[in-house]
Amino acid sequence: MRTALMAVEVGRNLDLPDSVLSNAFYLALLRAIGCTAFAHEEAQAYGDDITYRWTYFPVDFGREEEVVAATRENLARGQSAEVRERAIARFFTDGPRLASEMAATACSVAVRFASRLGMNEAVGRGLTHIWERWDGKGFPQGLSEDEIEIGARLVTLANVVEIDHRTAGRAAACENLARRSGGWFDPAVAGAFLDRAPEVFALIESESVWDLVLESEPSPRITLPLARLDEVTSAFADFADLKSPYLVGHSGGVARLACAAAGILGLGEEEQRRLRHAGLLHDLGRVSVSNGIWDKPGPLGTAEWERVRLHPYYSERAVSQSPVLAPLGALVGMHHERLDGSGYHRGAPASQLSRGARLLAAADVFQALTEERPHRPARSRKHAVGVVEEEASAGRLDRDAVKAVVEAAGEHARRSRARWPAGLTEREVEVLRLLARGQSQRQIADELVISPSTAHTHIVHIYEKCGVSTRASVALFAMENDLIGV
Repeated sequence: MRTALMAVEVGRNLDLPDSVLSNAFYLALLRAIGCTAFAHEEAQAYGDDITYRWTYFPVDFGREEEVVAATRENLARGQSAEVRERAIARFFTDGPRLASEMAATACSVAVRFASRLGMNEAVGRGLTHIWERWDGKGFPQGLSEDEIEIGARLVTLANVVEIDHRTAGRAAACENLARRSGGWFDPAVAGAFLDRAPEVFALIESESVWDLVLESEPSPRITLPLARLDEVTSAFADFADLKSPYLVGHSGGVARLACAAAGILGLGEEEQRRLRHAGLLHDLGRVSVSNGIWDKPGPLGTAEWERVRLHPYYSERAVSQSPVLAPLGALVGMHHERLDGSGYHRGAPASQLSRGARLLAAADVFQALTEERPHRPARSRKHAVGVVEEEASAGRLDRDAVKAVVEAAGEHARRSRARWPAGLTEREVEVLRLLARGQSQRQIADELVISPSTAHTHIVHIYEKCGVSTRASVALFAMENDLIGV
């Protein structure tokens, strides 16, 4: 939000038209919307995707000494010595390639999300330019100077200045900005900032940045009709589920089961719609937790579990910030609660759990059981039924909710598709599902009992037909077209 305020203010200092200021505003707020697309790979390489990103956000890659210092001091900080050494070695041998691949993946996914949220082409184009540099040494396209969207030039500078200001103060932020002008940053944009630095800094030092951002949204303002709420919440769901290959399609599956189960229990259309939206939004808080935790194959430590237990709270708080979505907040935050009070984050007993909360919890458990996790394979539908029924017998899940969810899952499993999107064949859909969940070409071949060359041919055809080029884009295509299944 502070980045958005500064980008717009600097744009005004440059006398840019309102349409450009509007684009910069939305670009600043959405600049990280592709961040979940490569989180799994980042955590594999460096132990913690969140720490990895924060290590390099303020680093000038045009200055080797800055890169080396940041890597040795901060990369994989908080991890074991072994993990840190491996991460540092990986960065120095393969860092540039991974960074470029990360940017390309994040950019392609961000554009798809921006389109689904009603953004115009300039915002989408800007999202592909936020890693570029004025001197042409950025990535993934190596653009330079005016080839870079002006909104991206404003936001890139404002983002780095915001971090420098927050971590080191005004003087350090201005000193770094002046040094990077003409290299990392557009000199005209840098000059416009430095000319009015005290006034710009005063904006982000105000008591309530949240209120100021809402008041400062430039015209033309992008709005969506309430009729498109399904599309918006679906985009949020896919953003959260891209966090890990193990989660692809999870939120959509929970939403589908909870909504259908509500109908089976005779709840009205409005309550069914509430449960669908709550199911789509329930895991937004997962984004706040490192993939080093979500993708860990072994048992979690006490500190790791505490972070996991907070994710429903973060989902609830994020949803509650929107006047339109706020009525869903409490419901969203209760998806891990149990009737006997053993759930989290509140430890709420049965008396505090509405019928909707009980349905959402049962749908979440059932859907998760049918999906692979780092510590176990996906369970069959029969096995999942047995587990949720045992949970109901033990007094943790609601019996009626479990019965309705099981019935809803059976109905979904029996549905058939007359044809697949993008001209995909039945076999290609099977390959796509495995590819979306991060399986390698060899793993796909072994799973489907085909040769690696045949698997490769299928993968090439999938990329061509779907118009994608990365695992994350395949996963997003699969979720957008409901190809993951129960």
